[in-house]
Amino acid sequence: MFEVHPIAFVESPYKEKFAVPRQPRLVPAATARIRLVDELNCAEAVRGLEQFSHLWLLFLFDQNLAAGWKPTVRPPRLGGNERIGVLASRATFRPNGIGMSAVELKGVIKEGDQYYIEVGSVDLVDNTPIVDIKPYIPYSDSIPEAIGGYASQQPNTISVAWSNEATLSILARTNGVQEQQVIEQVLAQDPRPAYKKNKPDSKEYAVNLFDLNVKFTVQDNLVTVTAIDPF
Repeated sequence: MFEVHPIAFVESPYKEKFAVPRQPRLVPAATARIRLVDELNCAEAVRGLEQFSHLWLLFLFDQNLAAGWKPTVRPPRLGGNERIGVLASRATFRPNGIGMSAVELKGVIKEGDQYYIEVGSVDLVDNTPIVDIKPYIPYSDSIPEAIGGYASQQPNTISVAWSNEATLSILARTNGVQEQQVIEQVLAQDPRPAYKKNKPDSKEYAVNLFDLNVKFTVQDNLVTVTAIDPF
């Protein structure tokens, strides 16, 4: 029997699972920082890290662990209708609930006694437990001739528009321009369930990003941000 304990926790703009991009690098404007804990919260643990441009994050799908897993899953990339083996997917419901992401390293900072690793293009919910961090090694980790199966191409995106009210609300914020970028890149992925896509949909959705409740609709492959409210 082995025990795995978190070495860090993510601080990200994604406050819930809904609308988190399904892979890293799909929302380049989204930055986060990794808060090291316990024995790893020290200068020695991050010595030499700045030599690398990217990192591998190994983490727990902690919000899904209690739900268990099944041998087959329905990947959104296949429309949510076709079943394949869980090991042929990156589904969040896994035998050991472990995920991995390759992210950009932006720097290491210290605030008081706390060390943080700043990263970019993340796809992790706020407060996700990190169980290991490894440097990305280009000569071994990048395989140009690799075959990606049903996920060989980056998913298509759709256009995003803003109502006047939503535009005024976001631009009135201190970091409004950067937050607007993140919101647009997230919604361009069309975070709705796969079965909703390419079908008429009159529902107004909402997603929690940063400290905001972002409301939006989707019609004719156009996302419209209708309102921005604090939560």
